[in-house]
Amino acid sequence: MIGIYNYTVILTYVGMLIGFIGITCTLKGKIHVALTCLVLCGICDMFDGKIASTKQRTREEKLFGIQIDSLSDLVCFGVLPALIVYVFDTRGLSMFASAIYLLFALIRLAWFNVDESQRQDKEEGRRKHYLGLPVTTAAIIFPIVMNIHQGILAPYALIAMAIAFLTPFRVPKPTLSFKHE
Repeated sequence: MIGIYNYTVILTYVGMLIGFIGITCTLKGKIHVALTCLVLCGICDMFDGKIASTKQRTREEKLFGIQIDSLSDLVCFGVLPALIVYVFDTRGLSMFASAIYLLFALIRLAWFNVDESQRQDKEEGRRKHYLGLPVTTAAIIFPIVMNIHQGILAPYALIAMAIAFLTPFRVPKPTLSFKHE
């Protein structure tokens, strides 16, 4: 079989499957369940890189990890929030906001893949900052926005987040440490 199937990518696969469940719940009108799935996707994404870094990986495994993580992120933090707004709020602005958000998330993730591949060619270790708002922040920001004023601000939040995805400002990368001192 083509692909990588060791423990370094399993959490990414699980996160994407949770994102798909969120998409199906959105289509059935179960917005709160879909938002819960979005948060769970964020939790999976928070730990998948840390788990992957516990294994000495080949260049091919690292490159695959970059690609599969971004593809999963597109489903979980691109398609899922865009679809929630599109289904939840049928105004014309919501369709536009959802489309722009998804396009900008796609562009941002593709750019991240290029940037991360180049970074790994030059240096070892983990990234210390992001350029632009990471799409994964949707797991935090979007559920909060959807619970404010019953989601009325959601299309505007999608547009603001979309612009922030492509705006070149530095965002420190949060680090998780499992060291015992």
